[in-house]
Amino acid sequence: MTDTARARKLADRIRVVVAETLQRRIKDPRLGYVTITDTRVTGDLREATVFYTVYGDDEERAASAAALESAKGVLRSEVGRQTGVRFTPSLTFVPDALPENARTIDDLLARARASDAQVRQASSGATYAGEPDPYRKPVREEDAEDAGESGETGDDKGRAAGEDA
Repeated sequence: MTDTARARKLADRIRVVVAETLQRRIKDPRLGYVTITDTRVTGDLREATVFYTVYGDDEERAASAAALESAKGVLRSEVGRQTGVRFTPSLTFVPDALPENARTIDDLLARARASDAQVRQASSGATYAGEPDPYRKPVREEDAEDAGESGETGDDKGRAAGEDA
């Protein structure tokens, strides 16, 4: 029953309207460097969740969250005016976890690089265990003639080299 394409289009439009309104009309000094990252609208088009990030520390994030909550009415009326839908969706602002996830991935990659460097350092002077060429090679006729002169057969020569029969 719900039209997901319509909800997606409305979500994209709400994201643009909120971002432009924050940039042009909202003059709250608590509002820091806010970026609207995503918007999701419910299937009945009654509620919209706006995801945002704030550049700065925890104090600036808290101040920007308070500024967004206080500007919610102005933003909703602007969304209603510019979208022209019958019922203007209520707006909910949620801080996006994208920066924290990116920071976690960067930390994991740094640990992997350090572990790789330790393995590379430990293996720099290492040699292979066993023979330099551990693969079986077919017995050539010249080798069979040499083995015949010395009294060894091809099978004895193979076993002497560490091969199992």
